[in-house]
Amino acid sequence: MQLDKQGIWFALGAYIMWGIAPLYFHQVSFVPPMEVLSHRVVWSCVLVILLILVLGKWRQTRDVLKQPRSVKFLLLSSALIGLNWLVFIWAINNGKLLDASLGYFINPLISVALGMLFFKEKLRRLQILAVSMAAIGVLIQLILFGELPWVALVLAFTFAFYGMVRKKVGVDSLTGLGVETFLLLPLAVIYLTISNSPTSNLMQNTTDINLWLAASGLVTTLPLLCFAAAANRLPLSVMGFFQYISPSMLFLMAILVFGEPFEIYKLITFAFIWLALACFVFDAWYNQRSTPLATVPAGKL
Repeated sequence: MQLDKQGIWFALGAYIMWGIAPLYFHQVSFVPPMEVLSHRVVWSCVLVILLILVLGKWRQTRDVLKQPRSVKFLLLSSALIGLNWLVFIWAINNGKLLDASLGYFINPLISVALGMLFFKEKLRRLQILAVSMAAIGVLIQLILFGELPWVALVLAFTFAFYGMVRKKVGVDSLTGLGVETFLLLPLAVIYLTISNSPTSNLMQNTTDINLWLAASGLVTTLPLLCFAAAANRLPLSVMGFFQYISPSMLFLMAILVFGEPFEIYKLITFAFIWLALACFVFDAWYNQRSTPLATVPAGKL
């Protein structure tokens, strides 16, 4: 099957931008993580609402806000993605990027396990093996070395549950992000109002600092738009293989750019996760050879 070249470029753009995002958050590491998160919410909300107006999706967004069930689910998803963003920012500022990369390596396996628990999806033997090996890797780090990779687990579980909730609500990515950031906006504004940090007052900041903070909106929305464009053009199975670009880049960046130590207990945990992912990817490839390839419907993005 000939793949859409534009789709490939959009997918690469999305996952590469997610992979280099730590460079941005490292640049603003002098700002407290909660404040960076608040700016990310505010500027993402502004940018996404502008895009919704330009693309003519305001009526669709308004209809979602009128549905109590959808708002309830999006309120939950906004809390999950907000916690995910906060922990990710904190991890970068505290030399835990390796743990963050581990979390996003684990994430597909957690999603499979949640599908079994909540959607009664049946796991194939290799999928069960993959999930079991990931659990063993985490338990070895906890039992033998006395350290729980909580950053990785929080990132993996919040993003997996986020995907599950968004699947339940069934709105497109742009509309969903618009509603989520809108729901988080009051908390972000309140925090920025009461915060006493040196950078919380935009009127007292330099232009450079304000531009860096405002750029958080682009860091959030640009990869999402590229992902949506790619998912409209590429089969789901192909998109699944692209998802490992970002955690791989985070892993290399943690060691080569930020110089984080790669201790033996982390090596053992990563080894189990990589073996688990090898089983997971092989299972996906083997079972999708005879399955018709499908892209995500445009209405779901």
